[in-house]
Amino acid sequence: MNRVIAVVGMCGAGKSVACDVLREMGWGYIRFGQITIDTLAAEGKPVTPETEKQTREALRSRHGMGAFARLSIPKIEELLRLGPVVVDGLYSWSEYKILERRFGGRFEVVCVYASPRTRYRRLEARRHLEDDREHRNRALTEEQARARDYAEIENIEKGGPIAMADHTVVNESSVEDLREAIRRLVETEES
Repeated sequence: MNRVIAVVGMCGAGKSVACDVLREMGWGYIRFGQITIDTLAAEGKPVTPETEKQTREALRSRHGMGAFARLSIPKIEELLRLGPVVVDGLYSWSEYKILERRFGGRFEVVCVYASPRTRYRRLEARRHLEDDREHRNRALTEEQARARDYAEIENIEKGGPIAMADHTVVNESSVEDLREAIRRLVETEES
């Protein structure tokens, strides 16, 4: 039976790297944040931390706190027919409950954790990335990152999915260590 793994964590923790490992292993891929990017593109607006925040809040106002899960379920179900699926960017407690109800025992959450100090350093370093067309690895200043952390914890209940994660991977060292930890986790679960 194909399963759905949602990857959670704060900005800069390593969620994208974890998802990339599963994609490389042949898993289908859904990125909740892509809904925001697509909405901005459709409205002809630039992608900035401010416009993204406004759009996320507008989508949640229109569709409820579980907006990104609700809007993504058809695509998740389509991909599940082909194999396992990784969801990048589960944020709210409402999204968690929607996916848990919909997919039951096929649904798991993996939290990628890194300390604020480590995450902020990584986010600042992203300024040197030349290509981020998918808007998955945006650079943020420490001030922007801290503001985003507070907003995600206070306004969208991001702590709930992190607290309820089935697995937690600590990412305080290298990208390759994280990649290996994710591979081991998935391979152990599959055996």
